[in-house]
Amino acid sequence: MQHELLKHLERRLPRYTSYPTAMQFGPLVDGSTYESWLAALPAGAPVSLYLHVPFCASLCWYCGCHTTVTRGYGPVAAYVDLLEREIALVGAIVGKRRVTHLHWGGGTPTILAPPDFRRIMVLLRSTFTFSADAELAVEIDPRTLTGGYASILADSGLTRASLGVQDFDERVQRAVGRIQSVSQTERVAGWLREAGIGGINLDLMYGLPHQTVASVAATVESALRLDPDRIALFGYAHVPWMKRHQQRIDQQLLPGTEERFAQSRIAAEILAGAGYQLIGLDHFAKADDLMARRQRDGKLHRNFQGYTTDESRNLIGFGTSAIGSLPDGYIQNASRTVAYRQKIAAGILATARGCVLSAEDRLRRDIIEGLMCNLRVDLTELCAAHGTKVERFATELGALDALANYGIVGRTGGKISIPQYARPFLRTACSVFDQYLTSGESRFSLAS
Repeated sequence: MQHELLKHLERRLPRYTSYPTAMQFGPLVDGSTYESWLAALPAGAPVSLYLHVPFCASLCWYCGCHTTVTRGYGPVAAYVDLLEREIALVGAIVGKRRVTHLHWGGGTPTILAPPDFRRIMVLLRSTFTFSADAELAVEIDPRTLTGGYASILADSGLTRASLGVQDFDERVQRAVGRIQSVSQTERVAGWLREAGIGGINLDLMYGLPHQTVASVAATVESALRLDPDRIALFGYAHVPWMKRHQQRIDQQLLPGTEERFAQSRIAAEILAGAGYQLIGLDHFAKADDLMARRQRDGKLHRNFQGYTTDESRNLIGFGTSAIGSLPDGYIQNASRTVAYRQKIAAGILATARGCVLSAEDRLRRDIIEGLMCNLRVDLTELCAAHGTKVERFATELGALDALANYGIVGRTGGKISIPQYARPFLRTACSVFDQYLTSGESRFSLAS
C-alpha cells in the first residue's frame, strides 16, 4: 500500500456518530435548556429512548465506554432508583409520547437484577406509548447471561440483543482481559432465540493485540456459525490517555496501520461472501434485514449507538453520560454517577453539557450522515434543500478531488460517492466537511 494512502488511515478522526461531535459539547446547555427543548417537541412527534447502565462485573481492557466495576449490588440498586426518578421527570415534560425504538446500553444492562429490569420496563410502558413495531434492543455480555434472564428479556418485550464478542482467539482474549468461548456465546444466542428474541447482533473488533489477518478471519468464520442478523466490526481505539485501563494493553503488541487495514478487509470479504450486505463504515447485515433494507431505500440513520433503522430524530437519553438528540441540539447527562445522583435527587434534569445546532451545523450534519450511511451524497441537492448553493463548498470539493486521486472518493459535479473497497477511508472523506476539526485530533481514534 502506498505511503501516501496509508497516511490517511493514520489520522485520528471522529467516528461521526453525531455532527458536531461530542468534542463541541459545552456547559452552556444545561438542565433548563434541555427542559425547554423537551417541552418544545412538536405534538405527536415520536421519540427513541436510550438507557445507560454504567456497571460491569469485570472490566475489559479495550473498553471505551462509560462504565465501572461493581462487586456488590448496592450501587446498581441505587442507580435503578435514580433511573426511575429521571424517567418520571422527563415523562412529566413530554407527556405520553410514542416510542419507536429503545436501546439498553452500557456497561452491562443485564447486570440489573431481573425484578429491577422488569420494573424499569413497566415504568417506561406506563410513561410512554410503544409502537407495535418498535425495536427494543439490549446489549449483553454472554459471559453473565442465564437462560432464565433471556426469558425475562423476552417477556419484557425485547426484540433484539447485541452480544459482545470482539475476538474468539484465546491469546487475544488474554491480552485484553476477556475470556469467552464460541460455545458459551452460541449457547446464549440459542437461549435468546428460544425465548423469542429473533434479532441477534454480534460485536467484533480488529486491531487488538496479537490479532492477525488469519486470526480475524477465523473469528469471523466462528461468528457466522451463530447465524447473526447483523455484525458490527469495530476498529479498536487505543486511547489510554482517556481510558486509563487501556494502559494494561501492551501497545507494542498492537498491529500497525497496514495490518489493521488488511484485517478489516479480510473480515469484510468473508462477510460479503456469506451474503451479508455492507452497511456504512463498519456494519454488516443479512440482505433481508431491516437495516439492509433501510440502506437500500436511503433511510438509514446514524446516532450515538451507531447505525440505526429508527426514523425518529428525537432521542431521549437516561442515565449517566447518556446523550440525547432533539431538533434544537444535543444533550449529555453528567458522566459521573455522583453528579448525576445529585441532580436527579434534587428533582432536576441531569444535563451537564450539550450543543446548540446552527443552520451551518445542520447542513454539514446531513452531508456527513449521508456519506456515513449511504456512502454517497448529492451535495447540490442537499444545498438546495438548505437554501444555499454548492459553490460555497469549493474548498471542500477541492480536498475531495485530492482524495479522488487515490481512488478513495468519486465525484461528478456535486455527486460524491465512496467505493465499497474504500470504506476504511470514509471518516477521512467526512472530515473534509468538519469545520470544527482544526485541533484536538489526538483525542480521537485512528481512522483505520
